[in-house]
Amino acid sequence: MNNLLKSYFGITPIEILKLNGYDNTNYLVKTVDNKYIFKTYTDINLLPFLKAETEALKYLNSNKSFRSPKPIEFLNGGYVKKINYKKNEIIIRLLSHLEGSFIGEITSSEQITKSLGLLLAGLNLKLRFWNNSVIKSKESKWNLNSHLLSKESISQIADSSDRNLVHYFFQQYEFEVVPISQKLRKSIIHNDANEWNLLVENNSVNGIIDFGDISYSDLINELAIAVVYNSYRETDYLGWAEKLITSYNSLIPLEEIEVKVLYYKVALRLCVSACNSAMAKNINPENEYITISESKILKMLRGWVKISPYKAEDCFRKACGYKKLKTTKTSSLISRRNEVFSSNISLSYNTPVLFKKAAFQYMYDAHGNTFLDAYNNIPHVGHCHPKTIKIGQSQMSKLNTNTRYLYDSLYDYSEKLLAKFPIGLNKVFFVNSGSEASDLAIRIAKWYTKKNKLMVVEQGYHGHTQIGIEISDYKFNNSNGIGQQDHILKIPLPDYKKEIKSIDEPINGFDDQLKRNKNQIALFISETILGCAGQVPLQDNFLKNIYSKIRNQGGVCIADEVQTGFGRTGNHFWAFEDQGVIPDIVIIGKPMANGHPMGAVITSEKISTSFGEGVEFFSSFGGNPVSCEIANSVLEIIDDEELQSRAMEVGNYYKKELNKLKNDSCFIGDVRGKGLFLGIEIITLTGEANPILAQEIKNGLRNRFILVGTDGEFNNVIKTKPPLCFNKQNVDQVVSEICKILKKN
Repeated sequence: MNNLLKSYFGITPIEILKLNGYDNTNYLVKTVDNKYIFKTYTDINLLPFLKAETEALKYLNSNKSFRSPKPIEFLNGGYVKKINYKKNEIIIRLLSHLEGSFIGEITSSEQITKSLGLLLAGLNLKLRFWNNSVIKSKESKWNLNSHLLSKESISQIADSSDRNLVHYFFQQYEFEVVPISQKLRKSIIHNDANEWNLLVENNSVNGIIDFGDISYSDLINELAIAVVYNSYRETDYLGWAEKLITSYNSLIPLEEIEVKVLYYKVALRLCVSACNSAMAKNINPENEYITISESKILKMLRGWVKISPYKAEDCFRKACGYKKLKTTKTSSLISRRNEVFSSNISLSYNTPVLFKKAAFQYMYDAHGNTFLDAYNNIPHVGHCHPKTIKIGQSQMSKLNTNTRYLYDSLYDYSEKLLAKFPIGLNKVFFVNSGSEASDLAIRIAKWYTKKNKLMVVEQGYHGHTQIGIEISDYKFNNSNGIGQQDHILKIPLPDYKKEIKSIDEPINGFDDQLKRNKNQIALFISETILGCAGQVPLQDNFLKNIYSKIRNQGGVCIADEVQTGFGRTGNHFWAFEDQGVIPDIVIIGKPMANGHPMGAVITSEKISTSFGEGVEFFSSFGGNPVSCEIANSVLEIIDDEELQSRAMEVGNYYKKELNKLKNDSCFIGDVRGKGLFLGIEIITLTGEANPILAQEIKNGLRNRFILVGTDGEFNNVIKTKPPLCFNKQNVDQVVSEICKILKKN
């Protein structure tokens, strides 16, 4: 090394220190009089780009407002050379060394952030008047305009939740930014204003090094990158971003369209960095420099999704002197709603919420607030899961038809779905919702048994069709309901705290009705955990007992898995498996396609064959290719991301924390349910149902940006059934806020 420096540059080192580097090797060279940075590269293809970078540095050295490295000329001329070294071709170059502390070595301050904004703006003003065809032709995985190069490395990110976030933000970038990208200002930019490339003297950023990622790109990318590295060491990401943007904007006023895309540009840089770090770590796990910022990048990425894009945009607009985004008044929407909807289509909460977007377990309202969704079980694998979105879009662009034609997705999905059921349940009928599935299941059961009486459970709910209402005590027994029809038999809501010791033991209200209606009962239908009853579980042996007796008199048994299926209860994929039974017919819906309308009836070959002897069954949309592809992606996500075990782990933690709260409060009577399907019974000091406090908790949580619901006979049970991506930190947030509300009572 000494000989190289002496023969090519005429300098005699007194000390050479190897420095950290990403994809090249750098050395700090000390002589008696000076310090230099000696840079070596093994990739010979970089030669033209290194020469272009050198031209940029020479151009910038005429600038006096900030410092940048100065290229050192070889003894025989030139600044970048390809040489033979130890039987290998390498590229070498020498740069001046800049004194100062790196931003990464000191505590953040408003003054430093302000000076950083001014430095970057000054740099960009200088570079906007400089042109270089080689740099303009350069493709780099660090150039946000070439983000697809990094997207290929998402699979190398270790954690599935982090991979999902990266997928999501790439997808959102392609939705929100790519269509308008041609309108964004372009320039040659430094492209890597991270805390180890920025030098501070006298509490001011006045030096910038490492132009290895210099690129021709969107001008706003320079600021987006700086926002990441100036903010990711902190907790108030938007606060620090606003300071930086305000300063930068004072020299280069941002255009409104640049402000609009900045949230997604910041997210994209986080994603590109996560991808490139994961790829580099797999290639060279010994290089600590590669992952030096990885943990902070991933932490900020997890925090960034909690920030509403509308809140971020308003923050950035404020920094640039633009007015806040216009929002529709909730009152005007309610008025419009009342003009077109019936009054019995209700809204949640005393103050309804106007939502604009959602991601995983978060929902963003029109005012920039982020809500934690602890309530919506339809987006089973998370709101806007990128895999379901991608697959749905892809299939919609190819084919959507009905089951009278042949197409692969129908059979691929059917086979994967049926594989999740006990062997005897091997026939499927696709419809559009759980309500339709209930309706069809009743039709199938009545045809098969040639009987007419239907047995249901008190406070059960099975859908909104006419038949669905007839079999749903929750609906027909309402003060405005149709009442119990003559062919409907109802048994009392089971006391889940009372043990059933055997399958022969009499069950309250059941055995007497069975005798009185001997051989007339077509079916028994129930949820395994009754949701609208207030998340009431069935005790062990309940279904074994009833199923045996119903079958002995010629009836069939239907399990309603619309809310509890697809791994939600944790122990098993279907809640009926907790009871150790196999139904004759199973109803599924709600989470089946993560919000895309889909439902199904699953039954045996014997029952299916019988139904096939009747009038043809056909659903125009049931089982269409788009639905099947999306639903198939849900099964894949549940398996790939181990969401069933996650539901059990997080659900057990949730229940434990809620029971701790119960032990400290006189207002919680019970915590019940399984997995991520839980109910919290709210009571008075005397132990009676307390719907007033339950509503106060529900609306209080809404005002604290957490979504839950209430249900039960007295509407005093808090229901929480979140997307399965819910985590323990989310649980802590919910429990903490409930605790605060209870302490006020």
